[in-house]
Amino acid sequence: MEKKKLNIAIIGYGGMGSWHVRTLSHMNDANLCGIWDIDPDRREAAAADGIHVYGAQQELLDDLTVEAITIATPNDTHLPIALAAMRAGKHVICEKPVALNSNELTQMVNCSRERGVLFTVHQNRRWDEDYLIVKKLYDQQTMGKVFNIESRVHGSRGIPSDWRNQKEHGGGMVLDWGVHLLDQMNMMLGRRKPRSVFAQLTNVTNEGVDDGFRAIFQFDHQLTFLAEVGTSNFISMPRWYIQGENGTAVIHDWELNGEIVMVSDWEKRDAVPVVTAAGLTKTMAPRTDETVKKYPLPEVHSDIGDFYRNVRACIHEGAQLLVGPEEVMEVMYIMEAIFRSAEQNCVVYL
Repeated sequence: MEKKKLNIAIIGYGGMGSWHVRTLSHMNDANLCGIWDIDPDRREAAAADGIHVYGAQQELLDDLTVEAITIATPNDTHLPIALAAMRAGKHVICEKPVALNSNELTQMVNCSRERGVLFTVHQNRRWDEDYLIVKKLYDQQTMGKVFNIESRVHGSRGIPSDWRNQKEHGGGMVLDWGVHLLDQMNMMLGRRKPRSVFAQLTNVTNEGVDDGFRAIFQFDHQLTFLAEVGTSNFISMPRWYIQGENGTAVIHDWELNGEIVMVSDWEKRDAVPVVTAAGLTKTMAPRTDETVKKYPLPEVHSDIGDFYRNVRACIHEGAQLLVGPEEVMEVMYIMEAIFRSAEQNCVVYL
């Protein structure tokens, strides 16, 4: 029996809106009904791409054939559009960060429950293969008990000169990229919740919003997780750095270059001292080749189309959401804790 397709429309035809259109166009599970954008140039671009363009947002909301709406607009516009869509009886998928604060997100969640419609967030980087490799290493305890994980995203162009560098529109790197790294942290560690966070924000390129941040989370059982975003890094540090009792793994970049180095012989502890101008050290001398072994990173494969397949299955078959509102709320609370920690220059307990 052929599965019923999901009839969906997109509000916002910018970078992510056009990405959603391309993704949906390659799927057999969905039917794109059309788009709406307040910018006439973007509407013309959509029409040139052969996409149906609604005459107004309300026209889209009034279209009874549309079951679900994906919101891909600037962060500060998510709340009013989501509420209007849910009140029109539409299921809502929202780009992230879904809201500017937990109060706005609570309004969205409450409205979805009152109207009996699905509400989810496009946490697309749960499908990033670099993240899935680290999650596999953590889940399988490949290097023994993991005690430190470092997740970094570095660029060197500052913040784009659009709404992303304006506080009133929900700009800044905590909201723009922190929402990804923190969601990955939560998904990777599952029931293990952070006990505290100490965070610092940077304002190298502007004073309006944070153009980078560094947050250190303390978990139970001697686990720390560092999340860092920078936009003034002309030499990038590794995307991931993971330490376990028996070894270390590194992923350098989006192309998944990296390796695992594990101890092969704990008994051979003698080191060849490193001699510097000021003296020598055995403690920091590198391990000799016969005491360690290098391994390639494990292979993982993902399909971002699974996000929309899950939404369709939830609406038509009663499946469970992959990205639930409660998970999104946890990330929102953590982002707010980061802002508090940076403002007060102190550890914030969660």
